[in-house]
Amino acid sequence: MSEEQRKKLNVPASKLPSFEKEADFRTEPDWRVFRVMAEMVEGWQFIADFKKTVTFFGSARFPENNKWYEEAKQLGKLCVENGYGVITGGGPGIMEGGNRGAYEAGGISVGLNIQLPFEQRVNPYVNRSIAFHYFFTRKVMLSYAAQAYVYFPGGFGTLDELFELITLIQTKKIEARVPVIMLGKEYWEPLNEWIKTQMLGKFEAIDPEDMNIYQIVDTPEEAMELIKKSPERKVFGY
Repeated sequence: MSEEQRKKLNVPASKLPSFEKEADFRTEPDWRVFRVMAEMVEGWQFIADFKKTVTFFGSARFPENNKWYEEAKQLGKLCVENGYGVITGGGPGIMEGGNRGAYEAGGISVGLNIQLPFEQRVNPYVNRSIAFHYFFTRKVMLSYAAQAYVYFPGGFGTLDELFELITLIQTKKIEARVPVIMLGKEYWEPLNEWIKTQMLGKFEAIDPEDMNIYQIVDTPEEAMELIKKSPERKVFGY
C-alpha cells in the first residue's frame, strides 16, 4: 500500500502490518548504527585514495563575484600548481571556489557532499565526489588525513568545523604539526582577539600554547607558503 493509498483509505500508519510500513531504517536506532558504519567505511575507503590534499572550509552563501570566492579559487589553483589536491564539502560558495581553482588548473578536485531535503547540489567543478547522509560522518572525512586545513569566512557550520579541528589538535587526537590556516584577517582577527582576551586572559579556559594551534593570514599566497612547509601526513585518522 502506497502512502497516497493509505491516506485515501484513512488507515493510520500504526495499524499497518509490519511488511506494509515504510521501510525507512532512519526511524529505527538499531538500523541507524549500520548506516553510520557504512558511511564511515565507504568514506574512509574513498578519502584514502588522495594522499596529498588540502581541505577548504567556508561559507556556502558567497556568490561567484564575492571576494572570498575569488580567494578560494586562487588558493585552489595554487594548491594544484604545488602538487596538492583540494577537498571541500562539494557545494556552492567557498567550496565551489576552491574546487573551481583546482579543476581549472587540471588537478584533483574532491567534493564530500551532504544529502539534504532540498538536495544541496554538487558544484560543477568537482571531479571526484561522494555523498553523505549524516553531517557528522561527512565532517570526520573532511577532517581526515589532509595535509593542511584552510578556513575562509563562513557561518555557524564553518565555526563548528574550525573549533572541532582545533579541539582535536589541542587534545592530541590530531598531531599538532598539521596547519590550521584562517584566511582573511578582517573576519578572523576579531574572533582571535576575543579568544585571547576573554577565553585565555579573563577566564583562563585555555592554555597560552593553544593560541599556536592556528594561524591567521590575509592572502592565498601566504596560506600556500604555510601549506608548503607542512610535513607529509603518513598516518591516517584521529
